[in-house]
Amino acid sequence: MRASLLLLPALALSLSLAACKQPAATDTKASTDAPAASATTATATTAAAHGMSDAELIAQGEYIARIGGCNDCHTPGYPQSGGKVPKAQWLVGTPVGWMGPWGTTYPANIRLKAADMDDAAWLDYTSKLHTRPPMPDFAVRDMKESDRLALLRFVKSLGPAGEPAPAYLEPGKQPPMPYVEFKLPPPPAAASTASKPASAG
Repeated sequence: MRASLLLLPALALSLSLAACKQPAATDTKASTDAPAASATTATATTAAAHGMSDAELIAQGEYIARIGGCNDCHTPGYPQSGGKVPKAQWLVGTPVGWMGPWGTTYPANIRLKAADMDDAAWLDYTSKLHTRPPMPDFAVRDMKESDRLALLRFVKSLGPAGEPAPAYLEPGKQPPMPYVEFKLPPPPAAASTASKPASAG
């Protein structure tokens, strides 16, 4: 998306040279104002469809992030500080790995993930979200559309920040520190067999 925006001035320049004239200042303003007005209208329309203003959606999204556990994994230091992390540092992901039978996963940087998504793309993405543990993707899929939209508006209000999360590691690959390891107990049959004393021979 950012690359496309960078190409627009070059495209406009080449078209004006080909026509051998420079567009009038009023034409340039109209062309730049039209997309912004269209995006604003689309945003207002989506918000209105859910019976909430954009400000109300942002407030609802912040509430969901607070009580829904989003910060517990996706905001560095949130659990350790009792939730006393400045809002500007929320949802940037963390380098702490979660290691288990599925491999090692890392909490995504939601602010970068959502940066280039519009309402429709985000609602489609979150309605089909399937990730690896311990992310409760089923909870996101079960959220009301208005709540998922509210979360997007809140994340967008924070703006992009931070770095992408480390890449997923397959089972058997040792992650670098720090990481949390989930060790499952042995199956009941194996546990009972292991607890039996060896027979005298």
